[in-house]
Amino acid sequence: MSASASAAVVAGRMSLVITVVEGGDTLRAFLHALRAQVDAPALEILAPYDDSRPDIGALASEFPEVRFFSIGAPTTTHPLASAGGQHELFDRRRAAGLKVASGELVGILEDRAPPRRDWCATMARLHASTNHAAIGGAIDCASNDSLNWAFHACDFSRYAPPFEAGTRMWISDVNVCYKRRAVELTRDLWHTRFHEPEVHWRLLEHGGTLFLTPEAAVDYRTRYTSLLGVLPERFGWARLFGCVRARNVSALERLKLIAAGPLIPFVLFARHARAQQRRGFGAQFWRSAPWMFPMLCAWSAGEVWGYITRRG
Repeated sequence: MSASASAAVVAGRMSLVITVVEGGDTLRAFLHALRAQVDAPALEILAPYDDSRPDIGALASEFPEVRFFSIGAPTTTHPLASAGGQHELFDRRRAAGLKVASGELVGILEDRAPPRRDWCATMARLHASTNHAAIGGAIDCASNDSLNWAFHACDFSRYAPPFEAGTRMWISDVNVCYKRRAVELTRDLWHTRFHEPEVHWRLLEHGGTLFLTPEAAVDYRTRYTSLLGVLPERFGWARLFGCVRARNVSALERLKLIAAGPLIPFVLFARHARAQQRRGFGAQFWRSAPWMFPMLCAWSAGEVWGYITRRG
């Protein structure tokens, strides 16, 4: 299918593109959560994978309602086993899923964050009653240990309940659902790799709105056992964010972002401390601080490197 082509849209259908990060029992639990949806619209469930993970496709017989399909062996800029290479595969799989999605609504979810039983029904209701281009839901933390709680806080604290629903400048592709017009408007941006910031900035530039709701929640769980398992991912994913952002700002703004780099982890740490205190998680924050600050440093270093090199 060419970059400009569209899948034949099926009225009343919701397409769900699954970003498989862990696979295995994590993906199996995620798919059972989809089976448990209540009052859901007609669903098209898409699980794209590549030749590096044939085990994903092996679940097809267990979940015949899911369309598993391989995108072959895509080349990656970074080594396949690295955090950067893995993220590129995730981006390419999402793009492949979006290309074949045929629903009037198109959601993206991650296997580490299974949706609650009312997710599909809630997204369908909110899209039917509003004109928002994209709706993101709450991303709650399902991990209780300090290391994994810190990971969630670093990445998703702005989406963690409780919060009031409203329009935002940011929503996450871990838990999002788009109207068909938003998918088509951004097709040229994601036809090869799906970059969440670029897609959302395009929607905002064209007068679309991003809405964040505490409803349509997912429960996000990671199972990291050491800080060394987290830091390369933080750096690699931040480098991609910095690269994408650098392509969308002026040269002067890019220089300002680079110059501000050394301050970023301290600013973020203070911002997280205030936010978690307001949410009533101050004690948990300080228990997790020894894990969180190195994660913020790794993220900041990766982000600045992306600004400098403009390579994701």
